[in-house]
Amino acid sequence: MRYRSYILFSLWSLASCHRPHDYDAVLKNPELYYKVVHDLNTVVMGNNFTPIVASRNYMYAAVAGYEVVAAGYPDKYRSLAGQLRGLGATPAMPSGVDVELGALLAFCKLGEAVTFPKGSMSFVTDSLAKLALDRGMPGSVLKATMIYSDSVAAVVMRWSRTDSYLLTRRSPKYIVKDSPGRWIPTPPGYFAAAEPHWNEIRFTVVDSVTEFMPHPPYPFDMTDQQSPYYQEVMLIKHKVDSLTPREAAIADFWDDNPFRLNVYGHLNFATKKFSPGGHWMEVAGIAAKRAGADFGRTAAVYAETSVALFDAFIQCWNVKYTYNTMRPETVITKYVDPAWRPHLQTPPFPEYTCGHCTISAAASEVLTHEFGDGFAYTDTTETEFGLPARSFSSFRDAALETMNSRFYGGIHYRYCCLLSNDMGRKIGDLVASRINLRR
Repeated sequence: MRYRSYILFSLWSLASCHRPHDYDAVLKNPELYYKVVHDLNTVVMGNNFTPIVASRNYMYAAVAGYEVVAAGYPDKYRSLAGQLRGLGATPAMPSGVDVELGALLAFCKLGEAVTFPKGSMSFVTDSLAKLALDRGMPGSVLKATMIYSDSVAAVVMRWSRTDSYLLTRRSPKYIVKDSPGRWIPTPPGYFAAAEPHWNEIRFTVVDSVTEFMPHPPYPFDMTDQQSPYYQEVMLIKHKVDSLTPREAAIADFWDDNPFRLNVYGHLNFATKKFSPGGHWMEVAGIAAKRAGADFGRTAAVYAETSVALFDAFIQCWNVKYTYNTMRPETVITKYVDPAWRPHLQTPPFPEYTCGHCTISAAASEVLTHEFGDGFAYTDTTETEFGLPARSFSSFRDAALETMNSRFYGGIHYRYCCLLSNDMGRKIGDLVASRINLRR
């Protein structure tokens, strides 16, 4: 409840410097978009969605918000209908609709409706409506805006129901097999494999799961000390055993574990952070603010970033469950040192390829396409989780640091991180080249 009170206070504070009847100026402030994205991030975190599923929430919400903007400003922005696989046209915008409020409401409606419990974002939509009325919006405009926003949301919702997500809810569970090199659950939670059928989800831009397939992982071999696999195992062990304070700080900053299980005797509790995709949605907002982007451009940035994250997760998860490779923690504790532990907690899915490396590179490419290479910024995403901000000379610089963080954390082999970064860059470049948001 304290969080909800903070959100309401933030909205009123944002409007406090304006006159009572200037709702249009208040709603055009892109700060409102940053806040609703942050709200969605917080709801995702609170409801324990995996990073993979979370990417779906961000994408459909961001597309819904953007489609209202594109309909409201057709001379500036292109609809994503026909650009994203399976997305049909949204209704033309009638007169009397407030574009910005409509975009915010559509974002919130999809953010809640795709997978969340009913009402999880209603406190945001209710506060936005109250803000608009308090700042002088006529009731007729609010009603027309809500009706139109719902009509766009309905189109995006119908689209979301055809992506095979519901079918994957009924798919067989991952079968754990005790065979050399095959993934098995890891401590301390020994959670089941997350989303083993995610490669069945429909891409938005990428053509096929075979389009960016990397070469197979190194063959499992802990008998030959000269084998590439053995060398990678020892490389990551030695790195974790000799982490510098800087390397540990990098691993911690990019940990983005949405559900870290803490075990103290009989006491178990979770600490949560924004997921990897949620982290990059926050970076998109930081970049938009740093660039002075207006409301429409901000909505476009979120939409394109979310599409890149979504497709990158599908491709990465396809590779993961094609090869089902064992995590370093499992290999090292079984064959090298039973007492060894990684710096970061091992997540519940196969090692090859790296999800965070892939999606970070994909997001960095679309953001580079939007704001240019050499766009310096400070990432404050983790400050609310007690970690200091970090500054980067470019988005690609941040993606490279993310790549290193998974190696420093002891959860991905070095060669896997490198390949995953390359795969993500190719996906991000494809998304940026195929989506045309501007007129």
